[in-house]
Amino acid sequence: MSNLDREAVPSLCGGRGFVVAEPVRELLSPRHVKLGESTEVRRLLPNLGRRMVGAWCFVDHYGPDDIADEPGMQVPPHPHMGLQTVSWLHEGEVLHRDSTGSLQTIRPRELGLMTSGRAISHSEESPRSHARFLHGAQLWVALPDAHRHTDPRFEFHADLPVVTAPGLTATLLLGSLDGTSSPGTTYTPIVGADLTLTGGTDVRLPLERDFEYAVLSMAGEAHVDGVPLVPGSMLYLGCGRDELPLRADSDASLMLLGGEPFEEELIMFWNWIGRSQEEIVQARRDWMEGTRFGEVKGYDGAPLPAPSLPAVPLKPRGRAR
Repeated sequence: MSNLDREAVPSLCGGRGFVVAEPVRELLSPRHVKLGESTEVRRLLPNLGRRMVGAWCFVDHYGPDDIADEPGMQVPPHPHMGLQTVSWLHEGEVLHRDSTGSLQTIRPRELGLMTSGRAISHSEESPRSHARFLHGAQLWVALPDAHRHTDPRFEFHADLPVVTAPGLTATLLLGSLDGTSSPGTTYTPIVGADLTLTGGTDVRLPLERDFEYAVLSMAGEAHVDGVPLVPGSMLYLGCGRDELPLRADSDASLMLLGGEPFEEELIMFWNWIGRSQEEIVQARRDWMEGTRFGEVKGYDGAPLPAPSLPAVPLKPRGRAR
């Protein structure tokens, strides 16, 4: 899933100057965004005042949506550069196609990881015959300058490692947690984990002091460092933590996102991450002219046109407004 906002505005991200270097509890409220006719998402990153968490730069939470009599997710071909997309489901299926020739159905707790590198295009759709409910998250990871022009690729990992504690199961999407590592390719020190808590759980999750963290609530209600989180909300936690207290009186699901603060300043416009206005202008021209980003074969429909560029110059700045 991607940024389909036809009134796209630039997001100015990155740089360590706005990283909170101590533990905090900063509750982020979502912005509701329509994707097509049948899907609405809750956008947590970029957020007013908080643009990134480590290299995580885009977080959408969607569902659970009853799509029994609906087409479900229908995202036409569109381009990416300078980032990785992470598709993560709790319910439903998503069919991924991309310009490298990848064709993969992604199901709950399976990792679909697309590295755009210099240029890729892809589509995402619910299969014609699909489950009744669709629930998941779409996330982006910014690529550092040394790797942002790498060859595009798609990875699929059906079996992911888990970390367990009494009442807690943590599935590793990316990076490492408590000595366990995901097979997903990463380019910066990062972690992404899906946390399932059973009712009555009261545990402490080990963390890295040099990482900044945030927790996204997927389902149920849990207390994160004493703060109650309801589905579709995110708690930014800052840095300087060795562990994170988690408590759930009833079953709940969370996503832990973290990483070393991202040093570089970025421009994120529509579905592209660059370092200058010239890069974004060229990417838009290439997409509209049908060059560089390749072709998504097999999708029944036209690709998405790029939104118009803003009248003001695009400049890379810090992590927060």
